[in-house]
Amino acid sequence: MPRLVEKTLLTHSATAAAITRSATARVLLTAITTLLILYLTISPPSKSTCHSLFLSFSDNATAARHLLALTRRPHVAGTAANAAAAAYVLAVLSSSSLPAYSVSYDVFLNYPIRRSLILSPFPPPLPGPILAFDLVQEIYPGDPYADVAAEVLPTFHAYASSGATAGPAAYANYGRLEDFAALRVAGVNVTGAVVLARYGEIFRGDILKNAKDAGAAAAVVFTDAKDYGGGGRGRFPEGPGMPASGVQVGTTYRAVGDPTTPGWASTSGCERWSAAEMAASGLGPGIPSLPVSARDGEAILRTIGGQVAADDWQGGEGAPLYRLGPGPGFLNLTFIGNETLATIQNVFAVIEGEEEPDRYVLLGNHRDAWTFGAVDPSSGTAALLEVAQRFGKLQKKGWRPRRTIIICNWDAEEYGLIGSTEWVEENREMLASRAVAYLNVDCAVSGPGFQAFATPQLDELLKQASKKVQDPDNSSQTLYESWIASNYSSLIGRLGGRGSDYAAFLQHVGVPSVDMIFGGGYPVYHSMYDDFVWMEKFGDPMFHRHVAVASIWGLVALRLADEEFLPFDYISYASELQRSTKIVEDDALGMPVTFAPLYKSIEELKKAATKIDNQIKALERNFLSLNWRKDPLKVRELNDRLMMAERAFTDRDGLFGREWYKHLALMMPPRRQRA
Repeated sequence: MPRLVEKTLLTHSATAAAITRSATARVLLTAITTLLILYLTISPPSKSTCHSLFLSFSDNATAARHLLALTRRPHVAGTAANAAAAAYVLAVLSSSSLPAYSVSYDVFLNYPIRRSLILSPFPPPLPGPILAFDLVQEIYPGDPYADVAAEVLPTFHAYASSGATAGPAAYANYGRLEDFAALRVAGVNVTGAVVLARYGEIFRGDILKNAKDAGAAAAVVFTDAKDYGGGGRGRFPEGPGMPASGVQVGTTYRAVGDPTTPGWASTSGCERWSAAEMAASGLGPGIPSLPVSARDGEAILRTIGGQVAADDWQGGEGAPLYRLGPGPGFLNLTFIGNETLATIQNVFAVIEGEEEPDRYVLLGNHRDAWTFGAVDPSSGTAALLEVAQRFGKLQKKGWRPRRTIIICNWDAEEYGLIGSTEWVEENREMLASRAVAYLNVDCAVSGPGFQAFATPQLDELLKQASKKVQDPDNSSQTLYESWIASNYSSLIGRLGGRGSDYAAFLQHVGVPSVDMIFGGGYPVYHSMYDDFVWMEKFGDPMFHRHVAVASIWGLVALRLADEEFLPFDYISYASELQRSTKIVEDDALGMPVTFAPLYKSIEELKKAATKIDNQIKALERNFLSLNWRKDPLKVRELNDRLMMAERAFTDRDGLFGREWYKHLALMMPPRRQRA
């Protein structure tokens, strides 16, 4: 026992000193232990832990409740019902402890005042039965929304020209340029005719423009059962297909934003185009038109004579024989619209970033719907609110994003992406210098099968995020596994045109963007049958797809907001540009044009992308030395180069003939174009 012997030989003063040192050590140890426990108790969890927590907070019942609340009434832009929906969104965001507010604009909208469509088998004054269409979508048996069905706007085409016209009916298939060319080849002259076309291949505004350019006096567009009948599964409410009286409504404006303020924001007291200037732009249809049901479309087709239409112009099983006309069926069409300035409201919530509060990751979805809008857009709004509530729970756990997250709920998208466009135009300079990415979800869920569309530098991020989300239709695999199994050619599509609210961010400013959806086109699109019942029976019975959309949406946002270096991959972007250029080059074979300068520029982009990628990897290898953390300006500089690279694809003067569209890489073909 040598240590005890040694202690007894210590002097009194030495013993006292040892005791003092021992007590001091115990005090220090106790203090350190207390501080450690306190740190572990109150310190924020790691970013990776927060991301896992975000996924664990999923709740399909919450998403269902939001969708039910949002679809209780039709809520067209500019109406009291849509203002109430905005108040609901604002309240949910605020209740999640997120600073929320709204921004209003007065914009040019129109609503139907008077419509009529009368069919006679022969041109008056010849005798024959006359059919006046009631142009009403019928309530189905047991419809829980029968009490508010009267609030559904009468079926119409937004921004169609007001007027009354008459002429023989002529059938033009899908109303494409090639369809009108085929009519000319067949010797069918549609000058002065009322053209009947079916939805399905191109934007309805382009149908009307093509009809006008061909000389038609007016147009009628119907939802053919061949395309919208549910694919043999029956018509709603028994099946997912469009009922016989169902009508797809929608805008016919072929640009984006308020038609009276093209290129600038519709702020209070701003300058506006006159009616003559809007008409001169050629962006409206220029002729009266009406959308009609499959039943009404077939009734018109039965009165059209002339040549039999080609096989691929015919309808489905049970449809009458489609002929080209014109006549002898004769149509009298009237549409009178109320054109007015209406107030719309965009709703926002902001989660301020700690390290880089002036860098913005934006998530957006629109709120307005043509009717009840269960799929379009309320499934997306429900998912957005689900994401916001999960963010609120993360904040209570101590999470703070590195960069600022902005949650955006747009208005008047259905009229032509108006709410998002006006806000982007008003904040163009700020977004050009601060926006990291814009993540859009419009129709979040219309059925099974995940689809994503993005600018190429976000491809890998989407794939990585999908590997962490469970497939809502097969719990034994990840979303990525089911996604890749169902997409053999190109996993991620590209964003082009005016498909949804990403347009202003990407095409006008050059902000990297994403658009996501479960499903795709669905039969009851833009009709009064796009309601909660349809979603619960056919779109997402268990609301697991809503949860999955919210999960991948939020996870992508978290990685963009939290990672030290932005997870952008411009090497893959350069490769995508090379592939797209090769497609254009092949199409231009034999033309006197060289693509060598373009290939050279793309190669320079690839070199720059490789260089910055190597710089980031070198800094990450030095992580243990912590030297790179002592140079935040270097981190900032690298991130800004990544953030601004997409802006370099924009041109101040815009595309020829489409000056509002500034992005020059629109040669990349879009995989989906909303109609």
